[in-house]
Amino acid sequence: MFEYIKGRVDDVYLDKIILDVGGIGYRIQSTTTSASNVVKEDTVTIYTYLVLREDEVNLYGFTTREELEMFQLLTSVTKVGPKVAISALSTYTPKKLANYILNKDITGISKAPGIGKKTAERIILELKDKVDKYLGDTDDIDDINIKMDRTHQQEVVEALTALGYSIQEAEGALLSLNSKDLSTEEMIKEALKLLMR
Repeated sequence: MFEYIKGRVDDVYLDKIILDVGGIGYRIQSTTTSASNVVKEDTVTIYTYLVLREDEVNLYGFTTREELEMFQLLTSVTKVGPKVAISALSTYTPKKLANYILNKDITGISKAPGIGKKTAERIILELKDKVDKYLGDTDDIDDINIKMDRTHQQEVVEALTALGYSIQEAEGALLSLNSKDLSTEEMIKEALKLLMR
């Protein structure tokens, strides 16, 4: 239905982006990777996928077409829903995931939260002939950084909520930081400075 949505970033959380388009706020479920690629108040293009079910209407969106396409492939697998696909793409880049699939690496795929051995086997079986276009030199350092960033982010959010801040406040402060070169402790200190303003 929607190929992409272009608008101003009104708010960003670890797993969603709020996009203002002509005064309408779209809540877009996303990966931690895409969410960390956007900055509040910036105008961005988000490539989207609408899920319409009897009990669910959700808009999923990504900052790259590659991530959107891999999301669509993952959700085409039997018993793999959007939440599992988001989890996989929050853990690995599409390129890394494609390499795991082609190498039949069940252990690698099942390291993503919510993906067990049987689901990993189904992903490999159903996608092994469809992921060639994502191949290339994998950047293992990028994947390690994604995992580390995610762990640090969770630790910071937990620390801030323990200090009495809401999850929304904690995530908002975290996403306002340029945290790539900061330790968890430094991230907490910087987030507290933002929250105390």
